Amino acid sequence: MRVEDLPLAGVKLLYPERHGDERGFFSETYRRRELLRHGIDVEFLQDNHSSTPRVGTVRGLHFQIPPLAQAKLVRVPRGAILDVVVDLRRRSPTFGRHVAVRLSAAEWNQLYVPVGLAHGFCTLEEDTEVLYKVSADYSREHERGLLWNDPALGIRWPVEPAAALVSARDAAFPGIAALPTYFELAAAAGAGGSEP
Repeated sequence: MRVEDLPLAGVKLLYPERHGDERGFFSETYRRRELLRHGIDVEFLQDNHSSTPRVGTVRGLHFQIPPLAQAKLVRVPRGAILDVVVDLRRRSPTFGRHVAVRLSAAEWNQLYVPVGLAHGFCTLEEDTEVLYKVSADYSREHERGLLWNDPALGIRWPVEPAAALVSARDAAFPGIAALPTYFELAAAAGAGGSEP
């Protein structure tokens, strides 16, 4: 597995190997020992699967707060997305900054998102499916969000806001200036993150 460090501390782009022949392909998409070798020391507890038929659908930006904050390992077995993460860790030198990467079935890549970042995506192809592992169980009480198109974030989404399909809940999330402090860099590093 090839792994690249991205500009936000602890965020990594992973490329699992895919072995093909006339029957199709085989790929080992997750092995804990391999992730440990690349500095990802997280126990994943739950798998989630979303299916989105329409291009230009935005889901996010989502996160859970402590004590049920989640690290995520995201991949796309069908279709393609622009996957976006925003650093919410106060005292981080990259607080409020984001990374956006294309994840797709064709590229067969994955994104590791440590605790302390908001996560969301926009579909780039019809009938896109997203699978992601999380390090804590889902909790409605601990679920929070960040406004996906907050101008302060400077995210270049591949869809205009008026054309995006966004849930009413996601459209009502606060911008980053109104977000309480949920994560400190040191606290995030000890709770499923791989920050220094």
